[in-house]
Amino acid sequence: MSEADRRRSHTSSGKLSDPPTLREPGEATGPPDGGSRFAEFMHGTLPEWALVRHVMNAAEIGDVRAAVRAALEPVMSAITPGARVCLAVGSRGIDRIDEVVAAAVERMREAGAEMFIVPAMGSHGGATAEGQLEVLASYGITPESIGCEIRSSMESVELGEVRPGVPVFVDRHAFEDADLIVPINRVKPHTDFTGEIESGLMKLIAIGLGKQKGADTFHRQGFATFHELIPAVATYTLAHAPIPFGLALVENRLARLMHVETVLAGRIAERERELLVMARNAMARLPLAAIDLLVLDFIGKDISGLGMDSNVVGRYYTGPTGSGPAIQRIVVRDLTDETEGNAVGIGMADVVLRRAVERIDHRKTYMNCITAKTPEGARVALTVDTDREALAVALACCLRVTPGDARIVRVRDTKHLELLYVSAPALPEVLAGGKCEVVEPLHPIRFDAGGLFVDQGL
Repeated sequence: MSEADRRRSHTSSGKLSDPPTLREPGEATGPPDGGSRFAEFMHGTLPEWALVRHVMNAAEIGDVRAAVRAALEPVMSAITPGARVCLAVGSRGIDRIDEVVAAAVERMREAGAEMFIVPAMGSHGGATAEGQLEVLASYGITPESIGCEIRSSMESVELGEVRPGVPVFVDRHAFEDADLIVPINRVKPHTDFTGEIESGLMKLIAIGLGKQKGADTFHRQGFATFHELIPAVATYTLAHAPIPFGLALVENRLARLMHVETVLAGRIAERERELLVMARNAMARLPLAAIDLLVLDFIGKDISGLGMDSNVVGRYYTGPTGSGPAIQRIVVRDLTDETEGNAVGIGMADVVLRRAVERIDHRKTYMNCITAKTPEGARVALTVDTDREALAVALACCLRVTPGDARIVRVRDTKHLELLYVSAPALPEVLAGGKCEVVEPLHPIRFDAGGLFVDQGL
């Protein structure tokens, strides 16, 4: 079943319930199991909500193949006939990454290069060679679709120490089997730290290429060191590994590719600082200063390294980040198919649906959290069976909020913020900014007989 079909099955399964009133204590709610386990919180009338489009006019790349080929032209002199070229590809859900990689393979092969790919994703995919192949396959990157071999292994080579106690590692296949290594990654704000260089080519070189051993060693230093350690480790790797240039990608606020360029090894640090500013300015944000309850249909590694982007929700495991809206409570409804059960970041939610919990692959999630030294990322919040229960329980955990006055927002995930449901108390603020328009007018929050949302649209 496709994600779209599964999403439809989760949000619409037939008969509508009564209007969206959270029942009086002890009153039956209507789910097939005979009622809610949280009947004492099922009281008060929920506000209506409207489907709103956040108008985000943004340029994007139409022809990815042409854009990649054009970006590569200035550096093609580095690709000589017979050269063994390794493309290092990460694990994030980058827009049309399969097309980017395929175009790069095609152009370099035209120059006479022998091509192969290595997964450059640290401990992701459960820290196994097979799991990392599965991650790439979930993004459409397979030997058949891309047209070249993928060499997946957790073995790495130690290049030396960037400072006492901080060894530097690089994928063994990339280092020993290739004449040239070309990293490909998106530049964007990181979810766990801030700095002039965050997530991008430097991070993929420093951490992704180091496999689990390198990522684990790196994370042992703590996120507080990343702003200086990523540039230091990446610079050390660039000096000891044959990396002539990298392919940098930037997405717009609709999570679509808007910029592709090659950056020579000697300019990666300088240029990535500039690209990060571009990416930060292009990020989509929730159009509200304060939200009582945010409902996320999905979290996943393809959405954000943290499952949900801390830059969007304004919170981290340790508390508010100050970079997003003030959100009292977050509900998570499900995991994406592409995350392959990796539920890292679910620990930032306050209430989760049981179906999301049942899809967790504990090894993949735990390996990610152990490597990142954030076990709190795998902690499971209050778990309920239905959307109706999730709203009731989450609102009961809010301060100074009654259900009818609740500022509720529902989005697909933190990467796709064009469409959102907004409750009536929050709607005036959303529309006042002049960047949002109503797609479906205010109407009751509807549930089916099983207590799940009927409204789709996301």
